[in-house]
Formats: sequence, C-alpha cells, structure tokens
Amino acid sequence: MNFEVGGRRFYAMVSPEGHEFWAIQKYTSISPKTNFKIWNAFADKDENAELPGSDWDLNFSEQGETTKVNITIKNDSLARLEKMIEMGFQGGFTMCLEQLDEVLLTLENKVA
Repeated sequence: MNFEVGGRRFYAMVSPEGHEFWAIQKYTSISPKTNFKIWNAFADKDENAELPGSDWDLNFSEQGETTKVNITIKNDSLARLEKMIEMGFQGGFTMCLEQLDEVLLTLENKVA
C-alpha cells in the first residue's frame, strides 16, 4: 500500500471457501486526519480492473471521545451497483466493518 495521492493499494479478499477476490484502489485525495478519497475497482490477479470503478469519499470527525466515520460510495450507474452487490460487495463490506470493530475493541482494551 502506498498511502499518498497517486498511490495505490492492491489486495485480495479470501472467502471462507478459499475463493480470491482482487481489488485495486487509487488514492485521489488525502487531507490528514479528516478525509481521503479513492477510486476502487474489482480486478484480476494481474491488477487489471474488471469493472468500471467507484469513487469513495471517507470522512472522519471527532465527537467527544469518539471518531465518526462517514463513507460515501458513488457509482456511475445503477447497473454497476447491482453488479457489485451480485459479486458479494454487501456481505464483504459488512464483514470488513465487523472485523474493524473487533480490531478497534482490541486496541481500546490495550490502551485501557
């Protein structure tokens, strides 16, 4: 991962059955501590995007002792969104957020 404007992240998500799903992200904007934007697309193992990508806008704001994360995902068409859902995006994204919750709880317990 190269977390800088113009940098990228290429990774595989592996299902419990061992199926690999590849994705590539390109960082288009970074405002430290408050926001970053990426272009994200499913890809093959050779980093070739398989579908048109979507634009992600991730915003972070402090609310007391809590950080709120707001994620906006824009797709060029309803057909692309439907294809993403068909490919398992909703379940994969939900699983990702649940794992993030677990990591954050672990970190919180180490600080306490």
